[in-house]
Amino acid sequence: MSSIAPPPPLAPLGVEDRAARVRFRRAVTLLLMTLVLPGSAQLVAGDRRLGRVALRVWGVLVAVGLVTLLLTWLWPALGLTAGTSPLVLGVLRLVMIVVAIGWGVLFVDAWRLGRPLSLLRNHRLSLVGINGALCVVVVGSLLFGAHVVNVQRSFWIAVAGDGDVAGASDGRYNVLLAGGDAGAGRTGLRPDSLMVASIDAETGRTVLIGLPRNMSNFPFAEGSVMAEQFPDGFDCDGCMLNGVSTWAHDHPELFKRRKDVGMAATVSAVEGITGLEVGYWALVDMRGFRQLVDAFGGVELHVRDRIPVGLPHESYFHHIEPGVRTLDGEDALWFARARHGSDDYSRMARQKCVMSAMVSQVNPAEAVLNLREIMEAGSAMLTTNMPGSEFDRFISLALKAKEQKMSSVSLVPPLLNTAAPDIDVARAAVATAIERSENPPAKKPDGRKKGGGSVTGGSKGSLSTGYVANDTDDVAAAC
Repeated sequence: MSSIAPPPPLAPLGVEDRAARVRFRRAVTLLLMTLVLPGSAQLVAGDRRLGRVALRVWGVLVAVGLVTLLLTWLWPALGLTAGTSPLVLGVLRLVMIVVAIGWGVLFVDAWRLGRPLSLLRNHRLSLVGINGALCVVVVGSLLFGAHVVNVQRSFWIAVAGDGDVAGASDGRYNVLLAGGDAGAGRTGLRPDSLMVASIDAETGRTVLIGLPRNMSNFPFAEGSVMAEQFPDGFDCDGCMLNGVSTWAHDHPELFKRRKDVGMAATVSAVEGITGLEVGYWALVDMRGFRQLVDAFGGVELHVRDRIPVGLPHESYFHHIEPGVRTLDGEDALWFARARHGSDDYSRMARQKCVMSAMVSQVNPAEAVLNLREIMEAGSAMLTTNMPGSEFDRFISLALKAKEQKMSSVSLVPPLLNTAAPDIDVARAAVATAIERSENPPAKKPDGRKKGGGSVTGGSKGSLSTGYVANDTDDVAAAC
């Protein structure tokens, strides 16, 4: 009976093979050392002077980074200041580019120190692949980060205004938010939607004060150019609030500063109507708003009635159906601006709903992931007189506002007759809304101060009883 012979024993690993593997492991180790501690490979196997310099630079960068994170955690405003400063962002971009180049040089030098020509062919190819991957990941990430920083820097430079720094007035910052309606034959953007955000300087709690575009016969702030031209109020034929800007653009010689005369005149009108001191203004181009919503991945809204998108003869015409919907930029814009089957005051209520939803739904993580798109949309969307040095303050207040209930009051029927408004009533309504915001009632607001259960034009309430989102202690609940 024959037996099966056992397989021959494996030949012992040759000295050359063992040495080749040792050289390969050494070469890979040098690359990994460069990844973890840039300069360490040079310190143990190459130019020690270069290694010491690289390690010291790395140590300084790590220390600065840790201190910055600690200070930002302790004083978030410091981080906001740095993140909105073109100078700081410019320095950071330059540092990231220099570090990327330097780190790449260290990787190449570490590969050289691994003596690739002494390796076996398969080890040599593997080492080239590992070094290339590390260079792409580390250097590429730093260069991409530098690009993102530059996008952010360019955004702050593009949108920063040249106005003077305005302090809080009676403990509040009052910012005029105007929706720009660009069209043929118009000079720039005409403010067609007007709202004042009155923000508590400490808590960030905000009152949205809506002003109808068709208001007429209103006074201007005392001492303003417009008050001198219209001492009895804006009572000319066909003159309405949204026409103040156009009138100013037609008479630029009356204004000392020829730039932004339309918004300067509009601010004097808003101050005359509300009795508030408006420190800053921001003019929003609705096309940029559409891009901004898309950059954030849409906005979720409670649609209470069918809202038309476009006009019936247009190819993209459709309706936003009732229900809780996540709207893209185009649909969100039409939700905020559509007037078919509705009126201006219902539209104002829906605009407050959109603003409240945007403030509450902004996700910082989403903002980081889509930073470039958001910055590009913002620079195309926003014109303001707010100096760049104030951006960090208002970002901080916006983050506080995210956790607060947003109130509103609108100077519309049935509170006022927009053709002949009682300014005393208007100012009293504004003062009352601010007082209630600063001292909320003990009873939890339900967002239904009036309007009942009716829905008109997509907004809770009606023209005769008032739209709920136009006068409430909690806009989100009214929407």
